Amino acid sequence: MSVLGNYDNWKKFLGDRVSQAKAVGLSEDTIAKLAYEIGDFLDEKVDPKNGPERALKELWAVGSDDERKTIARLMVKLVEKG
Repeated sequence: MSVLGNYDNWKKFLGDRVSQAKAVGLSEDTIAKLAYEIGDFLDEKVDPKNGPERALKELWAVGSDDERKTIARLMVKLVEKG
């Protein structure tokens, strides 16, 4: 099963990656920048498979660069909370 096939799997995957990034000493800003790059990649390459993914894609599409950075930071916070 693809990590992108299920929203909960995606959140767990992202949470694991955030934990790993922190364990190797990456800063919050660096992690947020990486999350932003992942968001851009997903927007360009991945068709949403469910409601939450579609909502995120639509928010990403209408957001300014600063708003997209906020979405990326919020996704990091979301997965850190578990």
